Amino acid sequence: MRVSTALSALTGKKFRIRNIRAGRPKPGMMMQHLNAVLAIGKISNAQITGLETGSTQMEFVPGKLKGGQFQVDVQTAGSSPLILQALMIPAIFTPEGVEITIRGGTDVRWAPSVDYLTNVTIPTLKTMGASVDLKLLRRGHYPRGGGLLKANIKPLKKIKNLNIHKLEVDVIKGISHSTKLPRHVAIRQADSAQKTLHSAGYDAEIEIESETDALGPGSGLVLWSEFKGRNIPRVGASSLGKPGKPAETVGREAANEILSCISQGAALDRYMGDQIIPYLAIAGSSSVKMEKLTNHTLTNIYAAEKFTDCHFHITGSLGEVAVIEVE
Repeated sequence: MRVSTALSALTGKKFRIRNIRAGRPKPGMMMQHLNAVLAIGKISNAQITGLETGSTQMEFVPGKLKGGQFQVDVQTAGSSPLILQALMIPAIFTPEGVEITIRGGTDVRWAPSVDYLTNVTIPTLKTMGASVDLKLLRRGHYPRGGGLLKANIKPLKKIKNLNIHKLEVDVIKGISHSTKLPRHVAIRQADSAQKTLHSAGYDAEIEIESETDALGPGSGLVLWSEFKGRNIPRVGASSLGKPGKPAETVGREAANEILSCISQGAALDRYMGDQIIPYLAIAGSSSVKMEKLTNHTLTNIYAAEKFTDCHFHITGSLGEVAVIEVE
């Protein structure tokens, strides 16, 4: 739904969607989905029907893209990065650019964290010509939310194609954070991750972030790869803390995830492989290698082919390393 709405706003093609989240325990739109559509609707002067929490169908009729300043309040711990992730697709093509402030969850399960967007997603998009300045003003964890981020998305006339297959790594960087918890939680997460990474032969530079300006407690660790200061290829991994989960476990989980990804040698991790699809459809004539083909990626390809004239070709099977080409 988010990708279809973004591409609808960009291409001017209206669409209707049914059975939204039909297989979930709570079917229909949640607040984060509603706010993503609402934000995209604002920058595209769209007419929208069915836009309410719990709705399982929606019609989106876009108008002309416009930029400007916007604010979104998810009112829950729903993911702010997921909203921004969808909004960026059409926002970079608005005549004036977009400045948006989003209040909600910044580090929640089943969604990219704000640190992943900052250190993996945005640097990847930068190589395609996009310019997004993302600032984290306050973290927000489940269940309280209340996090605050601000993004300045500059206009772009034409996006560049992307051709990346091989991953090169000389250092792994990261941010270990905790809010309204003792600082040693973030330190222990980082120490555990560093031990795991060092034992695998990788240098690790993990920043410690501990803050009290948040509505509720939470912690997490995001790691990403770098090579000689270049923006890409980068892969990332993360783990979130929760009550009863040792900080050392958080660190090991994130470290083992990025090590597993690096071992595949692919330029994009499974999450970036998913996120990059709409941009490849817009750019055309691209080829990328991702560490694991997922159903999210296949769904985004399905949506992208509905709204654009591009055609995707996949070499590889679900759950395995894959090369995705678009023409």
